[in-house]
Amino acid sequence: MKQKIVFTVSVILSFFIGCAGMYLLISNRPLTTETVEIVLKEYKVEETVITEAIDRVYDAVVVVESYRNNRKIGTGTGFIYKKDDINGYIITNAHVIGEAETVEIIFSNNKTETATLLGSDIYADIAVLSIPVREDLTTITIGNSEKTLLGSTVFTVGAPMGSDYSGTVTRGILSGKDRIVTVKLAAHGNIDWMMRVLQTDAAINPGNSGGPLLNLAGEVIGINSLKLVERQVEGMGFAIPIEEAMKYVEQLEKGETISRPMLGVKLVDLNESYTLFINGIIVDEEVESGVVVVSVLDDTPAMDAGLQKGDVILQIGNKKVGNRAELRYQLFQHNVGDEIEIAVYRDKRVRKFEIVLADSDI
Repeated sequence: MKQKIVFTVSVILSFFIGCAGMYLLISNRPLTTETVEIVLKEYKVEETVITEAIDRVYDAVVVVESYRNNRKIGTGTGFIYKKDDINGYIITNAHVIGEAETVEIIFSNNKTETATLLGSDIYADIAVLSIPVREDLTTITIGNSEKTLLGSTVFTVGAPMGSDYSGTVTRGILSGKDRIVTVKLAAHGNIDWMMRVLQTDAAINPGNSGGPLLNLAGEVIGINSLKLVERQVEGMGFAIPIEEAMKYVEQLEKGETISRPMLGVKLVDLNESYTLFINGIIVDEEVESGVVVVSVLDDTPAMDAGLQKGDVILQIGNKKVGNRAELRYQLFQHNVGDEIEIAVYRDKRVRKFEIVLADSDI
């Protein structure tokens, strides 16, 4: 009996000593409170950083409206990337401008200005505009997407759905880099171009095209260009890396046409059976991918090299091409004057041709 009493007393004492120790530990070191305070401080720091970045760029972002025959044919976003003593200069997407006769710019204070189109390129999807300079023009800083890490916070400023929602800010992360997406250059027709883009989950909607994708320093790292629009997909927006765009900006400012190489052939994809039929071309069933030559243009690199109607182009260099979009993408990785090797299927065997690329306004 005495042993039971001693055991019971020991248990009770241990319980109270443990409670007292836990109380002293919590009272002297409130772990939960410290953790919450750290999280709140980090949140407040990021919120302050992003709001300051927005303030720096907000007035440099503009609405771009395109008109033809006095009718609005397009609307998008642009940003002022530099100014001199005479002009301010704006970058937007080429598809925002389209076939416009007049381009109007709407600033953040709702003032308007007629812009001059200096140059555009549908493959880079870049257009450069100028407006008369004035003291209150704000410019945006060009950044570097290659130095931006995956998962970094990014944001956009733009005009989704048009000028009624101008100045809309959306926020997300850099979700992916070096994505390859396919593009239709015409509203209807086959996919005929590919682009290397950044992926973000920041909301990008019609009207955001041409606007900046920015880092927390308020620097442009991309130009919003595309939205993956499928019912089952959300949160996938795309932007042209700013380095890709700036390759062409200086030439477009001068009104120069972007020089790209050409082969000198008219092409169709293997699945365009009707076009192949009316051109009298029969492709061997064993050929599963490639691009079919419908005709070879006179005085071109393709004619000089010996390409013929009915040839199926399989590779450019060591890169396979499955369709016209892939062929054009791989071709445009080279420069005018480069010598490249092309693998062609003809008469049940693969032949290789050396071709010196010429200049073309494709």
